[in-house]
Amino acid sequence: MSEDFAPGRQDEPAQAVGHDTAPKAAPEKGVLNRLYWWILSWADTPYGAPALFILAMAESSFFPIPPDPLLVALAVGKPARSLYYAALCTAGSVIGGVIGYGIGYFFMETVGMRIIELYGLTERYGDIQKLYEEYNAIVVLSAAITPIPYKVFTIAGGAFHVSFITFVLASIVGRGFRFFLEGALLYYYGEKIRDFIDKYMTWLSWIFGILLVGGFVAIKYLAH
Repeated sequence: MSEDFAPGRQDEPAQAVGHDTAPKAAPEKGVLNRLYWWILSWADTPYGAPALFILAMAESSFFPIPPDPLLVALAVGKPARSLYYAALCTAGSVIGGVIGYGIGYFFMETVGMRIIELYGLTERYGDIQKLYEEYNAIVVLSAAITPIPYKVFTIAGGAFHVSFITFVLASIVGRGFRFFLEGALLYYYGEKIRDFIDKYMTWLSWIFGILLVGGFVAIKYLAH
């Protein structure tokens, strides 16, 4: 299943919006959809880049909508700056992940569990703990690349006292891989690749994530 509110889902707009294609008004399809369109509207302002950084930071710790749609919209408008936007998105997301880690480490009972409950994963919390105990950094890497709700795993990482250095490094690799893949595609292909990203980026994230994590798991077991 795709992340909380990723582009390309049936209840969302089919395409990310570029500077020259922003709608005059957002369709009325619920709070999340209106919020999605409000976020995309920042691509048509001088504050698109700061908004992308803040969105990426918030999404990694509590916010429901991922930064990918805004990243795509900004990069479509200025393909030459696609890699800059990818770097900005990665930096914000990793910082947000650290905030999520801090929430889990210091405020799990008061704040962290409320966020876990908000995403309906209270019953899976024990399963997440088992994953961390068995795979450690691989869990962070997987959540950072794939459409799994990353924020849940950043908070859980702090709650289960995962090595902070390991957590940060895995976050940089995973988030960087995801956002720079999008940025590179938009840098080289621009507007032409947008529909492909909207339709298939979720699947590509899963495929690359499974291959990468599967490789680490294989190495782990071969080492034993």
